[in-house]
Amino acid sequence: MTTDAPATGPKRSAAKREAADRIAATEVLGPVAHRAPRPATPSRAPSGKRRISLGLQGGGTHGAFTWGVLERLLEDDRLEIDGVSGTSAGAINAVMLVQGLIEDGPQGAIHALDRFWRSIGARLTASPVRSLPWERLIWGHDLTYSVAYQTFETLTRVFSPYQINPTPFDYNPLRRALEQSVDVALLREAAKAPKLFVSATNVRTGKPRIFSRREISVEALLASACLPQIFKAVEIDGEPYWDGGYLGNPALWPLYEHGGPPDIVVVQLNPLVREETPTTPAEIMNRLNEITFNGSLVAEMRAIDFVQRLLDAGRLEQPRYRRLFLHVIEDEERMRRFKLSTKFNGDWDFLQTLRGYGREAADRWLAEHFDKLGRESSLDIRARYL
Repeated sequence: MTTDAPATGPKRSAAKREAADRIAATEVLGPVAHRAPRPATPSRAPSGKRRISLGLQGGGTHGAFTWGVLERLLEDDRLEIDGVSGTSAGAINAVMLVQGLIEDGPQGAIHALDRFWRSIGARLTASPVRSLPWERLIWGHDLTYSVAYQTFETLTRVFSPYQINPTPFDYNPLRRALEQSVDVALLREAAKAPKLFVSATNVRTGKPRIFSRREISVEALLASACLPQIFKAVEIDGEPYWDGGYLGNPALWPLYEHGGPPDIVVVQLNPLVREETPTTPAEIMNRLNEITFNGSLVAEMRAIDFVQRLLDAGRLEQPRYRRLFLHVIEDEERMRRFKLSTKFNGDWDFLQTLRGYGREAADRWLAEHFDKLGRESSLDIRARYL
């Protein structure tokens, strides 16, 4: 009697990879991967513009890069933004974008983003983790070795925010900026506006929570940007929430589950690749932060790729399952230069530098890939994320 030998070599690797892909599709896409989503909407608006959805990553003040990207995209009258999903700084950019579009179209969105980031820059001039003038001369934008940042980092390792920032004070500098900038009523009550999704992490259940435009609030934004080493969990309806980046940075599935256009453009802040192995404590923490806050995006991209390959192979039926076109705007080469500490740097010249990098990255993407919108992906998911 003979028995089949176990798969070995490339065959076994391929089988294991497909099994892992199936698990990723099940866990990340959930019902989307196994249930017919709503029919796809045309990728062209009645005006003839190309309709896109945006996914905006979080990354502290590195969100100024996204500010530049959005500003450049809004200047292109060939585009129409159908929906946007954001996390942390990406969520705030998303809210300012949608609020501005409601107020006065693309020009209103440009002004809303500009006002918000100028407000943040002004508030952070008094930040306790600002470097001293002589420190800036030595280390530039990097705060890693500044006295203030080292003190701040030591405190957060020894004491929790519940000890450093007790309830009677509960100081969060972002709260006041959001209260002055976000028009919750306008966002919730607008009859016609782009879809808006903000993600946070439920501390109790360990599951993502997606806040839609009609659920948006200052608390939801604070929850999406709540780093647990620095801020106490934000409670909403009795549930505690932390930063959304742990489970969705950004969450893409709401953009296609709710019938948006097939083109999704991700603005990625956190570098995927670093060739050198980190050896110092600061380098290790920086790389760990990048891997952690890219993990959910990598997993979701893997699941999307699996479903798209099943479509290519004819194993899933259209239009029951959707064809998606994925795109990414990034500048990894430049963003790799910035360490974890720079995500707390609110110096206006640094924010302006990041804004400029974002504008340039968006300009390159438009020049190289605009014609692919509605036809094909400009992103090779397997090459970049798998």
